[in-house]
Amino acid sequence: MDLTKLFGCKVFGDEAMRENLSREVYESLKRTQDTGLPLEENIAAAVAEGMKDWAVSHGATHYTHWFQPLTNITAGKHDSFIEPAGNGKIILEFSPKALIKGEPDASSFPSGGLRATFEARGYTAWDPTSPAFVRDGTLYIPTAFYSYTGEALDQKTPLLRSMEALNKQCLRLLRLLGNTKTNYVTPTVGAEQEYFLIDRDAYEQRLDLKICGRTLLGSRPPKGQELDDHYCGRIRLRVAEYMRALDEELWSLGVSSKTKHNEVAPAQHELAPVFDSANVACDHNQLTMEVMRVVAKQQGLACLLHEKPFAGINGSGKHNNYSLCTDDGLNLLASSKDPEENLHFLLMLAAFVSAVDQYADLLRASAASAGNDHRLGGFEAPPAIISIFLGENLTQSLCAAGNGGGCGKEEHKMLKTGVSTLPDLVKDDSDRNRTSPFAFTGNKFEFRMLGSSQSIAFTNTVLNCALADVFEDFCKRLEKAGDIRHEIRAIIADVVKEHGRIIFNGNNYSQAWVEEAKKRGLPILNTSLDAFECLLDQKNIDLFSRQGVFTPVECSSRYEILLENYIHVVSIEAATMLEMVRRQIYPALVRYAGEVARSVNEMKTAGVSAWSSTKHLHSLNDIIDQIDSEIEGVREAYVRSHSIENIREHALYLRDVLKVRMDSLRTACDAAETITDDQYWPIPSYTDILLRV
Repeated sequence: MDLTKLFGCKVFGDEAMRENLSREVYESLKRTQDTGLPLEENIAAAVAEGMKDWAVSHGATHYTHWFQPLTNITAGKHDSFIEPAGNGKIILEFSPKALIKGEPDASSFPSGGLRATFEARGYTAWDPTSPAFVRDGTLYIPTAFYSYTGEALDQKTPLLRSMEALNKQCLRLLRLLGNTKTNYVTPTVGAEQEYFLIDRDAYEQRLDLKICGRTLLGSRPPKGQELDDHYCGRIRLRVAEYMRALDEELWSLGVSSKTKHNEVAPAQHELAPVFDSANVACDHNQLTMEVMRVVAKQQGLACLLHEKPFAGINGSGKHNNYSLCTDDGLNLLASSKDPEENLHFLLMLAAFVSAVDQYADLLRASAASAGNDHRLGGFEAPPAIISIFLGENLTQSLCAAGNGGGCGKEEHKMLKTGVSTLPDLVKDDSDRNRTSPFAFTGNKFEFRMLGSSQSIAFTNTVLNCALADVFEDFCKRLEKAGDIRHEIRAIIADVVKEHGRIIFNGNNYSQAWVEEAKKRGLPILNTSLDAFECLLDQKNIDLFSRQGVFTPVECSSRYEILLENYIHVVSIEAATMLEMVRRQIYPALVRYAGEVARSVNEMKTAGVSAWSSTKHLHSLNDIIDQIDSEIEGVREAYVRSHSIENIREHALYLRDVLKVRMDSLRTACDAAETITDDQYWPIPSYTDILLRV
């Protein structure tokens, strides 16, 4: 297999554009992709014709405007290229209008009150900065999604707006620092994707996995991740074959899948791509999640992307690695040996410190969901407290720069291996802190709070927007300064003084840090419902408005959408749990208890002591009664929740009452599983699921 030919073979990328477009059209489209300049209408017509011819040559019969509504998954309606030509014949046609504009139903997607049922019209608009691709006989055209009245109804539009705001303010700052070569700045992202891979047959036998994506019942297996023997261990043959097929499909679609390995929990794995622009990285991550599920099904497997598919073992996250790169090859988060350049690097670090401290609540909200509530703070993921890890060296350098100290980069120290045949290794500036939610890791920041099923778009929108705002503040100060270098140091000093509280280089899992965070006044938003409230905070509404990313109406609509999603997820889980327990668990326990009772009677009739069996029967009967009582508690809370009209009160009731009763029902059922004959237990156990692949 020639990987260089396989990669991007299904993408209308640079090579395909060169082959199917004239030089003038190609160069115009490239300018739009590279700089964001609008595309001329006559150019769009030529692009549409060339794109259609290329897609048809790759087996496409349909096209779709591929967009990202506020559901964490993608959508699109598929239209064929055929048009009647008369005499019973057809022609293949793809107009520039069909390329540029689509009209999906905007009332059938989450809108947070922006669209009523009778207000159905919406628009999709072609995003030429993200390449089209062919998949399963359809040409996929990445698009933004708007309501008839102009509000963004998707993940892409705010992300693109935030990228423009960031580019504008960062370029302004670079000019003040003496950089005249850079033409645009792009936030680049690499999204590490964690997932579970289980046997399809076991998946199909679990209603909770099929409907909710996670197990609502299940006692812990005898062996989980206690021996630390799964992480980066040998990849099982069946999993290796899945990973091979997944890589090949992703590569053909232009997704630069780079790294694969076993994660900490049994049956858990990770895929990591190469960095790309935030917009393309977001599209690629959405595509990756879709392909992962499809390839798994083809291989007789199921790919689980829920944040916590199994209680008692690690859940799955998505690490958002973020940096700022320029068109002339600079990484603005890379330190330098040159003192002047390193002062500029420290100014960039100060910008991140300021942005994260001022908008920690928004970053927390960007990682908030009903699924992620099960994962955050569980000694497997960062706690629900935002902080930044810089490492002691960088923290000291930042403080020293603000106090007028040196800004030169220290020489890297060497790690002596002590073995003559092994090379001595160059040490990095700092260790890694895997407990930190926002850690500097060399030339990028890694935001580790995101859940595995979530879109990365909102997190990067918040980061872009917050940084743009901080850069704007820095620029205003520098534009008034007589001595730029002196003012840079003053800015860094002020950031350390005002926002240094967000820097924490220790163990984020410790209770001591929770107490310390309270003393520092950091927001502690333990659940998603706590975090969602910040979207209504005036300072955050003002931020989005200043940078042109969200209108106040769009902020409130997203708040409502997040609450609605939380309500739907928890309600569906409760209904699924009731169905499983009523129709599977409870009847199975009654049958098993009946079998034990018959055995007890037979033993007594035979004159054999049945003391132990009788004790077991009483235990079964007690737990059956407990489950019956807990079922009623969940049912009552579920019914009561539907009578609460206020959306916020509804969500809070689910969190504070219904979920607590569901936990009690689960505890009883899990206890029953441990004393029930395996032949009678009606659903695959954790051991069956996690060790079958």
